[in-house]
Amino acid sequence: MNAFPELYVPPWTTNPQGDTRRVGVELEMNGMTLDRLAELAADHLGLAVERRGRHERALVGDEAGEWLVELDFDLLKRMGREEREAGTLAGDIGNSVEDLLAWFAETVVPLELVSPPLPFGRLEEVQALIAHLRRAGAKGTSDRVLNAFGMQFNPEIPSADVGLLLGIFKAFLCLYEWLYQRADIDMSRRVTSYIDPFPTEYVRKVVDPGYAPDLATLIDDYLEDNPTRNRALDLLPLFAFLDQARVRGSVDDVLIKARPTFHYRLPDCDIHVPGWGLHLAWNDWVAVERLAADPARLLACCAAYCEHLDNPVQRWLGDWAAETDRKWLAR
Repeated sequence: MNAFPELYVPPWTTNPQGDTRRVGVELEMNGMTLDRLAELAADHLGLAVERRGRHERALVGDEAGEWLVELDFDLLKRMGREEREAGTLAGDIGNSVEDLLAWFAETVVPLELVSPPLPFGRLEEVQALIAHLRRAGAKGTSDRVLNAFGMQFNPEIPSADVGLLLGIFKAFLCLYEWLYQRADIDMSRRVTSYIDPFPTEYVRKVVDPGYAPDLATLIDDYLEDNPTRNRALDLLPLFAFLDQARVRGSVDDVLIKARPTFHYRLPDCDIHVPGWGLHLAWNDWVAVERLAADPARLLACCAAYCEHLDNPVQRWLGDWAAETDRKWLAR
């Protein structure tokens, strides 16, 4: 019998190639060493650990691809891949700088466990892995004031059709206030810029029922108002996959990885809290897709949200999240 809460099935179950849609999951945590996390995850999943540098491990043997366990600090990871000769001036200085950065990083930088793109049916394995790591002492966002840790996931797009992609984005923007309230974001992440909301005027433009751009215009509009990865739903990886040159011409960020997915960054990672799991954020994401899959309901929701945004009194005194829950979610 499955002991974990139900993971909802999204309305679109196949990708553009007709295969089962996949989702990659990223979990940030501390409470153990890099090698301990790699060992725990590898043993639980039946994989082998490969050393990729002083601050990175790969878990190999999964038919879906490699899992990664790493310190979420790009500079330190690059330094950890370098071989230095001890006893030389350059080698000793480089090792000392790296050791100092690693000491600092232990208090503020999370370890990150990154899955390969997994078929939806394997998300139960992620749930079980979360419970396994919790029992072993993994700590998450609310454990310490400095733990601005997130859980991110990357649902594969069901189609490259701009109308479908725009529908999912419109649904996300309409449900954002409800999602944010449900996510109950820890103060440690609220005060950072990692998950900044979309600008209100940009939201108003996109959710307008008459907004129906072609792909190039959709990307250009996005880049004009959101030339950053720091959004609760980061579309730069998707847009880089669909039009690499257009994105790279506007945003010079080597951390943007082109891939055919939505990059959902909003949820905390409260891995140490009993009952916390992937289902909480995943099932809310499925609510977004369900709204997008119902064009008539989405159109009506967009119109209602536009009225809400256009009314200053409603924006300040109304409760769009409650209205969302009451009127616009599929039951």
